[in-house]
Amino acid sequence: MLVNSARFQVSSSNVAQCPKEMRHEYAFIGRSNVGKSSLINMLTNHKNLAKTSATPGKTMLINHFNINDSWSIVDLPGYGYARRGKESRDELRSMIEGYILNRPQMTNLFLLIDSRLDPQRIDMEFMEWLAENDVPFSIVFTKLDKMGPVAGKQKVAAYCTKLLETWEELPPVFLTSSEDGRGREEILDYIEQLNKLPLD
Repeated sequence: MLVNSARFQVSSSNVAQCPKEMRHEYAFIGRSNVGKSSLINMLTNHKNLAKTSATPGKTMLINHFNINDSWSIVDLPGYGYARRGKESRDELRSMIEGYILNRPQMTNLFLLIDSRLDPQRIDMEFMEWLAENDVPFSIVFTKLDKMGPVAGKQKVAAYCTKLLETWEELPPVFLTSSEDGRGREEILDYIEQLNKLPLD
């Protein structure tokens, strides 16, 4: 799929404020500093569409981006940023869960995982919550350029093996790098397939 146009649309503090158009939306989420904004910029071929930051926990709103005037990318706040207070974490959790559970336009949630890390409890519990609520999602391993090709594949394989200890089958898995563009075509092709499905 070609991305001919990509522009910021709106920021919302809750699902009720999100755009009313009935078009396919693809939400991106992950732990703070997992490379979410960089991945969105890579997918859309825009350096600064999603604002990247060295400071974890920067995204505090639901950010919509209009792609090709036909579908949307949604940048959700990162979770698990320990330096936030409990009240702030609870507000973010409510915002994120409100969008994921109550947004019929959301066709797929892309969950980003830092490929260099061993399975983290917070990610595993989040995946279990998605499964319990029948949320369609995919796993996107990021930062594959930070390791050699063999080490990267081994790390991802070990992670998937760990998941299969409790999962009957895995959701779609993508291996990406915002630095070298790895995984871009695969994710866009997957989105193109899902765009053909009718919205509920």
